[in-house]
Amino acid sequence: MKKKKIVTKPFDRQRIPPKQNLFFMLPIWLICKIVTSRSKLRINRVNMKGLKPPFLVLGTHQAFMDFIVSPLAVFPYRANYISELEGFENFGEWLYRQAGCLGTRKFVNDIALIKNIKRVMERKGILIYYPEARYANVGTSSELPGSVGKLVKYLDVPVVTLNMRGNYLQSPIWNLTMRREVLLDATITQIFTREQVRNATVEEINEKIGEFLSYDEYGYQYKTKMAVTYEKRAEGIEKPLYQCPECKAEFETYTEGADIYCKNCGMHRHMTEYGRMTKSDGTEDSFSHIPDWYEWERRNVIDEINSGRYSLDIKVKIESLPNAVNFIDCGEGRLVHNSDGFSLTFRDYGDTEERTLAFTPLTMTSVHTEYDYRGKGQCITLSTLDNTYFIYPLEKGFNATKIQFAAEYLYKLNKIKLSSKS
Repeated sequence: MKKKKIVTKPFDRQRIPPKQNLFFMLPIWLICKIVTSRSKLRINRVNMKGLKPPFLVLGTHQAFMDFIVSPLAVFPYRANYISELEGFENFGEWLYRQAGCLGTRKFVNDIALIKNIKRVMERKGILIYYPEARYANVGTSSELPGSVGKLVKYLDVPVVTLNMRGNYLQSPIWNLTMRREVLLDATITQIFTREQVRNATVEEINEKIGEFLSYDEYGYQYKTKMAVTYEKRAEGIEKPLYQCPECKAEFETYTEGADIYCKNCGMHRHMTEYGRMTKSDGTEDSFSHIPDWYEWERRNVIDEINSGRYSLDIKVKIESLPNAVNFIDCGEGRLVHNSDGFSLTFRDYGDTEERTLAFTPLTMTSVHTEYDYRGKGQCITLSTLDNTYFIYPLEKGFNATKIQFAAEYLYKLNKIKLSSKS
């Protein structure tokens, strides 16, 4: 068998994005309609009457289903979408461009992307953007980057939010098996006219966007009494819930069916049909609401950092994605994460010597996490403008969620320090 040629040429970030191909519109809408009909998707339109392109749509980002709901929410208009390059590689760059996608990398400052978004607005288009840049770990909204408000001011167009409900509950990132009993609901709302954008401050814009894109899927499930009867509904949730709430041990939780356990102390919790965690005797406690458990872990990581105890130094496997063509195996390396940020030591493709890439805390508002990326297990990604490195653990002690917590807090901590000096 002929060996596939490895392409190292970087992705062309400067290329002007095409409009969504007219011939793609009908099949895209049809497929989306068929897929969502099983879940009885309801789309609520608020303050949308009379609104015509150009405008910016900011959507919640819970699951892959977001990409299925969004085209229906802006029907009958075509739209452009911001997409990570893994999608381009998976489905083909030509197909993704015809679907109107703008390729980028997560958690990098991509000026070329901003220019292309502006081009979409100037030709009176619609741009759909998911500012969280990552699926929901436990069904709650992530803190949005402050740059969103700046982008809104720069574009000078009306702003629309798309808050989708049920997408995470149907296929959470830690277990993608479809829960078909989950119903889908989406609300698309114009929250700023062009005039209102011009009169509002960046801070006011960010605050209002955050309000309209806020969600808590387990709170929503419990409130609406939406039962998930899938018998293995808890399997995989140990990936975001990596720390035992009773003995505090890390990376010892595991799941079977609808239950989560701790190998260290024997802790046992049961996930009910309504998304609540109960003790083995059926009673609830302070961790019954799953996001509370998740946020408790975050606080523990913050305590580790503040006390100088946080540090990660682990052997890893590395793949790079310089373009939309192929992943490149870079072999083994070393990932270090501490108060100085990330350092990744490895031999890149074609290099004869090892090198170390450094990512300071102020350059990383967060980090992209995966719980079972293409069947290869947990990983995080670190990106430059021209490459993305997919990093998988080869030793115990690596958890994508914990690393994410640390990166987010270190960014905030260093930003405060920088502000105090100015």
